[in-house]
Amino acid sequence: MLTDFSCAPFDEQDVVRTAGVLAGSCDAVLVGEHQNKPDFPPTLMGRLLLDALTGSGVTPWITLSCRDRNRVVLEQELRGLRSIGADTVMCVTGDGRGYDVRPDVTQTFDLDGPRLVALAASLDMVAAVPETPTAPPVNARPRRLVEKQKAGAGIAVLNHVPYPHTVARFMESGRAAGLTIPVIAAVAVFTDTASAAVLQGLPGLELDPAVTQRVLGAADPVEAGIEAAVEEARALLSIDGIEGVNISGSASASGGGAAIKAEVGRRVKNLCVDRTRGEAP
Repeated sequence: MLTDFSCAPFDEQDVVRTAGVLAGSCDAVLVGEHQNKPDFPPTLMGRLLLDALTGSGVTPWITLSCRDRNRVVLEQELRGLRSIGADTVMCVTGDGRGYDVRPDVTQTFDLDGPRLVALAASLDMVAAVPETPTAPPVNARPRRLVEKQKAGAGIAVLNHVPYPHTVARFMESGRAAGLTIPVIAAVAVFTDTASAAVLQGLPGLELDPAVTQRVLGAADPVEAGIEAAVEEARALLSIDGIEGVNISGSASASGGGAAIKAEVGRRVKNLCVDRTRGEAP
């Protein structure tokens, strides 16, 4: 059970507060990296989260991108994360910065995602990698993930797709191509128009229009959003090869997003316990 970690940038108190809300609802938190919202350096964020999550059983997965770091800095961050005990790192190439986002800042790209994976694996870290099943060229995506596996990836986290059967087809193709690493599928959590738009703001990411309409049109969109997320998690966890889910998204534009994701996480964990006991969920 993985949950996206989002908090106010450069705010240690909010890091601690958000970690406290999510503790107990997941096994790990995924700290993203965004071109338009810088935050604490990765090793410092890892240290803050390890301290805040002590005793909870929750571990931080820190994202490293190649956009703003050369190879030397990437190796420094990897060694720093490993030294503090944050052993899993999400390795991404990073989207190119938009022309209107920090035009005074250059972009690096000394490495790309697979080369960063190889570097992390060489340092005995668990390299997690993303993949988007619906981004073009769609047919090449399963093979692309297998290439990341060959580079040293130890686990994969899929981006959002509108329908679970799309993930099922992706997994069938991936297994046929030699995919063996665990795969985590994304569960979209949204309760208003703004949080839904965030999940559809990147190439290849989209939501089921019927589910979106049902949630946003509900008398209680928060409860409807939570129920929709749990339903999606149930469907994704039934797919062969899917070993877990990522509770993903900002959840709410009006605050309380962490609490909403925590509630989804708790319900999905209960669902998994019921399945283990052989009870009907």
